[in-house]
Amino acid sequence: MRHLASLALAALAACAPLPPDSPPARAVAMLTGPALPPMQTFPARPFGTVMRPNSEVADDFLDLAFRMESGRAIPIMTRFEGPISVRVTGQTTPSLVPDLRALLDRMRNEAGLDIFLTGAPQASITIETIPSAVLQQAVPRAACFVVPRVSSWDEFLEARRTPQVDWATLERRDRAAIFVPSDVAPQEIRDCMHEELAQAVGPLNDLYRLPDSVFNDDNIHAVLTPFDMLILRAYYAPELSNGMTRGQAAVRLPGLLARLNPAGDRSGGRPQSDTSRDWIDAIETALTSGLPANRRRSAAETAVRVSSSLGWGGARQGFAYYALGRLQVGNMPGRALEAFEASARSYAASPVTSIHTAHVAVQLSAFALASGDGARTLSIVDPAIPVAAAHQNAALLATLLMFKAEALELEGRFQEAEVVRLDSLGWARYGFGSDTNIRARQREIAALNPGRES
Repeated sequence: MRHLASLALAALAACAPLPPDSPPARAVAMLTGPALPPMQTFPARPFGTVMRPNSEVADDFLDLAFRMESGRAIPIMTRFEGPISVRVTGQTTPSLVPDLRALLDRMRNEAGLDIFLTGAPQASITIETIPSAVLQQAVPRAACFVVPRVSSWDEFLEARRTPQVDWATLERRDRAAIFVPSDVAPQEIRDCMHEELAQAVGPLNDLYRLPDSVFNDDNIHAVLTPFDMLILRAYYAPELSNGMTRGQAAVRLPGLLARLNPAGDRSGGRPQSDTSRDWIDAIETALTSGLPANRRRSAAETAVRVSSSLGWGGARQGFAYYALGRLQVGNMPGRALEAFEASARSYAASPVTSIHTAHVAVQLSAFALASGDGARTLSIVDPAIPVAAAHQNAALLATLLMFKAEALELEGRFQEAEVVRLDSLGWARYGFGSDTNIRARQREIAALNPGRES
């Protein structure tokens, strides 16, 4: 489930350390200028390979497949039998069906699933679009979600809070419904489909320890990764079946993964410790909007202390520092910068977390731009831009390009700045959606540029 409390991290809002109340006049003229360029989208391309040993992947598979996000155990494995049909209902945006077709192509080619789009009135999985306000009224804090044994919103409303929609009571999967918002940016709809469709057919859990997966509530990854595709391929391998227990699956996994991922059949893997409940509670409190700011900041500090005391580096420590930095931006900018720099160091320790580093680059570039250091800003965003593109995150890519355009202006490279700015707007159409959202992001970043005199 993709949580609204975490969406601010993906949307990259509030990137300014101390933004002025309104943009300078020159910025206003530029940002209310000509119509935006056409929306840019990512072409189909092959993704990379899983970079971790199969021994780690096996442990991750078991925790993903046999536990819920709440920590509740799932007694047996369940999956669809036979071809999996997918249909779409509700008001659809122009990008939804093309994005869904691309996702299904990947699931067939990379995960080996027999899954297809249908126009039939019934399907294994129904994706229904719902206005955000209606969706959140029914399930607060959820941007999108998947439930079993229903095929429509009305059916869900009748069955919610009953055993009918309890995943742990399934013996096999026959039908499920995914509910996504109808009135948000194209990227947000696509991201929801990636995560929820993967959970509709495969594991139900999310693990904060995973650095290379959408099965992680940090929402750093926008689309399914090679790791996720390997998990789905294993989930539907003939060695596994409906009704298997965790112990039975554990016996089959080593040979199964050796067959599916021979490159990962090597030593050197180190099982990652489970994420403690106190860390999860702290990070979820830190990410929950509406709570008192002091309480959220205190929770983020707790998450940092817990990750340090348990010797966690990498994704969990980096995310704790990142959350702390975001919460301290308007309160203690110096502490925020320290936290972002610590987050960047944690993430930089592994190539697996390059996209995480790119997210932190937005925050660090905000400080550099606000200080008037164009060269420093460019040194931060330039390595992050191709990473954002490779991970198909248009919102992140557009934001980084907007920072680059402002930095180029600080350096007196005005023609280059205009080219980069135009490029950013095409990606922003996909990443942020409405013209209003795009112009707001432009103003937010332009206001940081001390070279923009009124």
